[in-house]
Amino acid sequence: MPNAHHSPLSRRGVLAAGGAVGLGVALAACGNSDDDKGEPGAADDVKAGPWSFKDDRGETAEAGSVPKSIVAFTGTAAALHDYGIEVKGVFGPTTTKDGKPDIQAGDLDVTEVEILGNVWGEFNVEKYAALAPELLVTAQWVEGELWYVPEQSKDKILKLAPSVALLAAETTVPKAIRRHADLAESLGADLGAKKVTDAKARFEKAAGRLRAAAKSRPEIRVLVGSASQDLFYVSLAEMSADTLYFQELGVRFVEPKVNAQGFFEELSWENVDKYPADIIMMDNRSSALQPNALTSKPTWARLPAVGAGQVVPRVTEPIYSYDKCAPILEDLAAAIEKARKVA
Repeated sequence: MPNAHHSPLSRRGVLAAGGAVGLGVALAACGNSDDDKGEPGAADDVKAGPWSFKDDRGETAEAGSVPKSIVAFTGTAAALHDYGIEVKGVFGPTTTKDGKPDIQAGDLDVTEVEILGNVWGEFNVEKYAALAPELLVTAQWVEGELWYVPEQSKDKILKLAPSVALLAAETTVPKAIRRHADLAESLGADLGAKKVTDAKARFEKAAGRLRAAAKSRPEIRVLVGSASQDLFYVSLAEMSADTLYFQELGVRFVEPKVNAQGFFEELSWENVDKYPADIIMMDNRSSALQPNALTSKPTWARLPAVGAGQVVPRVTEPIYSYDKCAPILEDLAAAIEKARKVA
């Protein structure tokens, strides 16, 4: 993930660096099934013949048969993997500098996929073409823009295969999960597999737990943060799919005075204590500085939430499967349940 803090703050670059966007809708249900299969996977009776899928841009991707050679943004590929749909290539944060899987790779075996680009602005069109792609899948944070598909090579890329974009903004976690599941099902996934239905049940239980925790601790205020070397970003909860959903469940967030783009407020490290908070949720992406890298900043160390050990990771770009989103709800519920009022 590139550090867009070092370049002019375009709306797209800002999203890649420190903030996340989204407006939302309420929980969308996923169909149940009595199927007792132990693992998710492509159904044996995938329909032959033409395939189509209407994406969140309102555009319909079409193919003569169900696409098999799929290339996707890393986090989207990880969600498809959880439903048993594998991709041939990925783009976006996939491996860290030491070669380990990036947080956004989820359970993907990063050694088994072609990595077309690992940072912002990187997408190897020649490698993409060599995969004979039948479908390109990514997220949409800003209308008209495909996440991690470089603007300068977008036209070449989109000529090679149909594309699908799934909302990461103007949605909430449950609806985003549903849309990823819809796509996976169209590609042959069995949503009745036991692993999928068990994960859905866990997610719904976790949502109930978070709602109960927020209701029982109304005094707890949560700050949504992201750190760079020079600035600390405080995000507005309602502008992100995850935190908007948490807000709908009753979590109370700090409300910063956002910039003109509306997503977050930039604070100097001298002013990082502007907003009292009992819990700080810190952007866990590889593009952001993590709490262990902030120990040299005295103003950070003096924050009450830091002193109380009430700093928790924020999965800023969730992998939209029930399996990966349930723990996010559980972890925030646990943090609120045991938090001390410190601000």
